[in-house]
Amino acid sequence: MYIQFKTVKLAKRCNNQKERIKAWGERRSAIIGRRLDDLRAADTLEDIRRLPGDCHEYRHGKDVHVFTVDLDGGWRFFFKPINDPIPLLADGASVDWSQVTAIQITDIKDPHGKNR
Repeated sequence: MYIQFKTVKLAKRCNNQKERIKAWGERRSAIIGRRLDDLRAADTLEDIRRLPGDCHEYRHGKDVHVFTVDLDGGWRFFFKPINDPIPLLADGASVDWSQVTAIQITDIKDPHGKNR
């Protein structure tokens, strides 16, 4: 799967082990690295459903077509499909996971707690 990052800073933090450890600690850094490897190895978002991390749509407020993958302690990757157009199922509202081949990672945070 093709992955881009919302900001250069986020890309640098995610793609460099020293930067990951500095930003999120050694344990979370290792999990982030594994999740990134999983995402990069996947052909489509559908492939991620069967892997650790409970990938699911994040339905909160105005967020539409935003997904999360669990990391640890409530922390999650947040990302969205960037295929143009976003592939939808026949209902016109749900994302067709089997057709998503490109994502943008938008954040790594704990949506219910404190972020450092």
